[in-house]
Amino acid sequence: MSSSTTSPPHGSWERLEHFSRLAGPLTVPPAGQPYRVQFRNQRKLDGRWRHAKALLIALLNVCFEIVFFAWLLRPDHIGATYAGPVAEAARIANLAVIVFIAVVELLRLVNVISLSLASIAARDPIPVVPDPGVRVAFLTTIVPSKEPIAVVADTLRAATRIRHDGVFDIWLLDEGDDPAVKAVCAELGVRHFTRRGVERYNQEAGAFRAKTKHGNYNAWIDAHGARYDVLLSVDPDHVPLANFAERILGYFRDPDVAYAVGPQCYKNSEQFVTRAAESQQFPFHSVIQRAANLYGTPMLVGTNNAIRIDALRSIGGLSDSITEDMATGLSLHTSRNPATGNRWKSVYTPDVLSAGEGPTSWSDYFSQQRRWSRGTFEILSGTYWRRFAKLSPAAMLHYTLITTFYPSMAIGWLLGIVNAILFLGLGVTGLTIAPQTWLALYTDATVFSLWLYIHHRRYNVSPYEPPDSWGLTGMLMSIIAAPLYAGQLCSTIARRPAKFVVTPKGESSSRDGLRTFRNHLGWCAVLVAAIAVSVIRHYAGGAALLWPCTSLLVCLLPIALCYAAPWLARNEAAALVEAPVPAGLPALPRHPGDITREIPKALLQQHLDSGGAPRPHPVTAVRHPAVPEQRMHPSRPRQAGETGPQVPVRAAARPAGGEGAER
Repeated sequence: MSSSTTSPPHGSWERLEHFSRLAGPLTVPPAGQPYRVQFRNQRKLDGRWRHAKALLIALLNVCFEIVFFAWLLRPDHIGATYAGPVAEAARIANLAVIVFIAVVELLRLVNVISLSLASIAARDPIPVVPDPGVRVAFLTTIVPSKEPIAVVADTLRAATRIRHDGVFDIWLLDEGDDPAVKAVCAELGVRHFTRRGVERYNQEAGAFRAKTKHGNYNAWIDAHGARYDVLLSVDPDHVPLANFAERILGYFRDPDVAYAVGPQCYKNSEQFVTRAAESQQFPFHSVIQRAANLYGTPMLVGTNNAIRIDALRSIGGLSDSITEDMATGLSLHTSRNPATGNRWKSVYTPDVLSAGEGPTSWSDYFSQQRRWSRGTFEILSGTYWRRFAKLSPAAMLHYTLITTFYPSMAIGWLLGIVNAILFLGLGVTGLTIAPQTWLALYTDATVFSLWLYIHHRRYNVSPYEPPDSWGLTGMLMSIIAAPLYAGQLCSTIARRPAKFVVTPKGESSSRDGLRTFRNHLGWCAVLVAAIAVSVIRHYAGGAALLWPCTSLLVCLLPIALCYAAPWLARNEAAALVEAPVPAGLPALPRHPGDITREIPKALLQQHLDSGGAPRPHPVTAVRHPAVPEQRMHPSRPRQAGETGPQVPVRAAARPAGGEGAER
């Protein structure tokens, strides 16, 4: 199911409801036989013509890139060598330029192949009703000095509305053991855990590394994980929908599923940076993760997920990395289920089951991108290759292709800068190609890639992005972030220590200033110096200045966008026209929860009693009464490290017409 024109209007409450069921209606698993996750081809649902069109676009895109790459590096395009005292240096520099161009174009080709293959392989899982016997813990964290309590309180309040017929406990993992946080937990009936002051859970490195997300989670798993089967996890700013458990837990009926993940989307839409940052993630969440379902290897995304605790225990917990989610997913995919002997696999669902807060400033966005890219570089520089041989052949190909994004952007930027310096400083020619011919072919190759990218937009999984968006701001953000990726690659090579940085949320968001753009301004200085030298030495020409001037524009663009933020915000607000919402419900971007039960209990029980074959049921909207039944979550004796009231967590009262009015 795609987010097509049949979905409700952009910005409406109904649209968020629609996007929480993109994978289709819940089905009943087959009775009397082992369950395995089933998938449907995303393309074939669109009909033969659209499927054939997608294949044609992907094939043409790859073929054109290959032809362009081969043409560019023809032997007769190699520039002439130089005479004179600097002949040898010029010859080496000329050869270096050609090699660098080849590497950049090869990386671009890899990215094109990756996206093209993903567009063909995209699969959506067929959701099934969960096993009520699954014991579930809902977890989120807080660092009181970094994250506002009000933000986490919204997440916890929404978690009390999550529906699950079995054991369901809500936990807050508090890094600060803060009295105010405890008070919120007591008010909401949420269990409180802290590792503060416990030496065993605060180590300098490893599973219990201090001041890290993975260390916090591993401490809880060690203390309380044995009491549960699956943990549901969201970042503290990601507010879950009421159907979170219903839509994601069913996949764990398959004993080899280690984890299931959903897309990341941002509910705060007031800033250009926020919307553009989410749009940048579109290819990953809408296409690449869906393709990974074919291989059983969707990446673990820390913002919202469900993980089998036994699977985590089998690998020693979450991995010690600044991108612990990616590292943990790789560790699981290269391990086997001790109970079955099969490889652990994962599932990606396009259902939007939580919505969070994205970066609202360039400072926070840059901090996020530095952490994500640095984590990828560190994994690629060590862990990945040690585990590579343990991946299945299909997973080898998939992981290799999807991990090339940050390296390709970083290497492309660095080599482009080096080439610019050699062009402008030494006057080397590199490839002798008619500028008009090169520009025409390069433009054609770019248009083909853009055609494929825009064609994928109909599978967008963001409820908050306009349906007719081409996602060009997301592409722009990838280009703007390239200098940051280059810096992190250099830091990784130089083995500079990396620290886990909590992305500020809510009122704690950082303010922007010229220091925010110090990385871009540094590259500006290098480019301006190279251009000045080329003018002095009379090497400046149209072809030689094309790339340096483009790079200079990239460096200055985020600064210009920062100062244009008020104007961009006004235009963004004008574009987001709220549709009418049912009485008693807040307007988006606040999170209303979910009031739809997709399979009525009586119908489900009747079907199970009859032993019939599984079949999908139509989505039936059932409005909860004004005074809803109170669903009790079992309470247990207090354990070490646990504080809070010894009372059962109750589902929050739902007003007539929907949930979430208390927010």
